[in-house]
Amino acid sequence: MPKTILITGANGNLGVAAVKKFLAEGYKVIGIDQSGTHLGFAADHDNFELKSVDAGDEQAVATFVEEVIELNGRVDGALLLVGGFAMGDVHTTGGADLRKMYALNFETAYFFARPLFGHMLGNGYGRLVFMGARPALRPEQGKGALAYALTKNMLFELAQLLNASAKGKNVVASVVAPSTIDTGINRQSMPDADFATWVKPESIADVLEFICSDKGDTIREPVYKVYNNA
Repeated sequence: MPKTILITGANGNLGVAAVKKFLAEGYKVIGIDQSGTHLGFAADHDNFELKSVDAGDEQAVATFVEEVIELNGRVDGALLLVGGFAMGDVHTTGGADLRKMYALNFETAYFFARPLFGHMLGNGYGRLVFMGARPALRPEQGKGALAYALTKNMLFELAQLLNASAKGKNVVASVVAPSTIDTGINRQSMPDADFATWVKPESIADVLEFICSDKGDTIREPVYKVYNNA
């Protein structure tokens, strides 16, 4: 029986690449987003479902996860890809800016991770994957995107706490921290950059699949720095 994987932000650049990779590798994929305009390739796939859920609504997420578990029996992995970016240093970042990034980058991941973590512990198996960011690990890069870096950094701390709670239970929380991802939006915003040094969404999707596959079964407390040459 194929593993069942949830992918939030499935209609985004990384989400689309992840959906393609996981379907190609034989997983059952439940994509979660507000729309699926870039997922036409998967619409008729037997192992794909697209669901519209507000990842920022804790009760809606909890109800959805419960329904998915009831219908599928188990969830083996979750790629929690929803997030957002904003520039701003300590002088320009106010409370509203912090709260916005906190809601986008932390709450959307935590609301899914909380019920799924309990479910996975009960099954004795599970993989939760959070999307970190290099500016959260390098203050010299994060200082100009303070709210973004702070809230992404919280995901590293959350993963450590979950892994401590799951020790010996074969439930693992991973964090993938890319450098600049090669997307159309990033190319438009940084037209003079060397795009060849950036990370392709497909390369990150390969790492995500490794984490959820049997090949990654023995790895614990992982942080994957997917930087390419940027």
